[in-house]
Amino acid sequence: MSRIGKLPIKVPQNVDVTCDGPKVTVKGKFGTLHDTVPEILGIEQNDDTLIVGLKNQTRSGRALHGLYRTLINNMIIGVSEQFNIVLNLQGVGYRAAIQGKSLVLNLGYSHQVNIDIPETISVEVEKNTKLHDWMR
Repeated sequence: MSRIGKLPIKVPQNVDVTCDGPKVTVKGKFGTLHDTVPEILGIEQNDDTLIVGLKNQTRSGRALHGLYRTLINNMIIGVSEQFNIVLNLQGVGYRAAIQGKSLVLNLGYSHQVNIDIPETISVEVEKNTKLHDWMR
């Protein structure tokens, strides 16, 4: 049995998980995500936890067990907290700034690096060296 696959998944209060056969739907304040789980796996739903179970101990089933447990956990995180990345710039003269809808980076090159920020991503610069990125 997979060490990752047998871990229970904690479901926050503001997230609604629906398991309809092989289809899993996760709804939260940041959207709705859908996935289809292979028939070899079964999902047990108790109050605020999910347990991904393995019906047959086959090689391919064991390989999928941990994968789908992690995918479902990531879906829950995605609709409840959003994905967040923190980037720290370290180096002499390294800094970042936001100008309009683009991110301007000074990274030791002879020129500045300009990156257009997609509309689905929010970027915040803190102290010129710390970037916070998250999906909208």
